[in-house]
Amino acid sequence: MNDHLHACSDFVTAMFSRDFIEDGLARVAVERIHRGDIGEWVRALAWSGLFSNLAVANTAQAWRRNPRSLLDALLGDADEVTVRRYDAAWRAVAASTVLGSSTAVNE
Repeated sequence: MNDHLHACSDFVTAMFSRDFIEDGLARVAVERIHRGDIGEWVRALAWSGLFSNLAVANTAQAWRRNPRSLLDALLGDADEVTVRRYDAAWRAVAASTVLGSSTAVNE
């Protein structure tokens, strides 16, 4: 992981992890992250003023390539049980995405 992505992920953990976790399992958020709808978190990085435009752009690109890395950052302060619950939700979203794709192809 490059230094920019690491710093940005640390920022996301520090700023959003507690609220993300305290809201309970957020399946909708998992679905949004899974499909690459990460604008909310990219804007937060940009508006923080802590990162250059290049660092924000590089982080956004990395999150789009690997959306799970954003979820992992949001779960940075989570306990093991919460991480497992989100992992199960992530796998369920991934499975439904694959199932939905194969259903659309078969129609």
